[in-house]
Amino acid sequence: MIKEFVVEKKNRNLRLDFFLAKQFNISRNICHSFINSNKVLVNDKVVKKSHLLKENDVIKTPIIEKNSISNIFEPINLNLDIVYEDNYLLIINKPYDLIVHPSLSYSGVTLINGLRYQIKDFLCSHPLRPGIIHRLDKNTTGLIIVGKTNEVVERMQNLIRQRKIQRIYWSLVYGFLGHEYGTIDIPIKRSISDYYKMTVSKEGKRAITHFKTLEKFKDISLLELKLETGRTHQIRVHLSYLKHPIVGDTLYGRENQLLNKQLLHAKKINFIHPFTDENLEFEIPLPIHFQEFLKKLKSE
Repeated sequence: MIKEFVVEKKNRNLRLDFFLAKQFNISRNICHSFINSNKVLVNDKVVKKSHLLKENDVIKTPIIEKNSISNIFEPINLNLDIVYEDNYLLIINKPYDLIVHPSLSYSGVTLINGLRYQIKDFLCSHPLRPGIIHRLDKNTTGLIIVGKTNEVVERMQNLIRQRKIQRIYWSLVYGFLGHEYGTIDIPIKRSISDYYKMTVSKEGKRAITHFKTLEKFKDISLLELKLETGRTHQIRVHLSYLKHPIVGDTLYGRENQLLNKQLLHAKKINFIHPFTDENLEFEIPLPIHFQEFLKKLKSE
């Protein structure tokens, strides 16, 4: 549920995080988590936590309740597939239908619960996203990096900002892109009409996706996609905008899907370890539902 505030004169020049903490009677750290995840809009724009409010500014935010963050880190055995682990970080093969971290609008089971159960030296203290360096959508499968301490998370996120972590996805999409390979350089931002969607906009942040066509079938293409930036829903929004939505993507794709599972998989990841300087590279197979659908296409 979305709450809307109109800033009164008495609250002008107040920082956004102070204002939300005051309105919901919660800590600023919790507010930071929500603002940094782009869930709070001021005049329909994403802003920083330090943004100074003006009289009559319109703030839109999901309702933030104290009880929404209670017990969200309870250890739960999810039998996570750990691809790699050392003293600093681990690489998880995230399954389908698993949300990575809780939010103030979702307090159900997430990847964090599984990490709390399986990883004994998991020491991150972030109020909502402990250990999370980058995210995968609920219905996106594949490789995700998790830091064991706040310092590891900070260093790894710096590598992402410097575009020094290579992330490669495979996806099946409707139709054929005009070229065998190319670059999609189109800015995106949060949608004004639908709070939980992203949309293409000249006012958005720059978003760059490189693509390569691996194989063509009847009305469907198998693509390899490389993220240069990592905006929310970036690949899904880019492909949908080009009229080649991902098979099974009910949010950005067709109403009538050939499959009820989204076919987007984080297949490869490569980076220089920020503590050991080791060159780490991982690649994992496609999930079973992806393999079976691909096999069906090849047999037709």
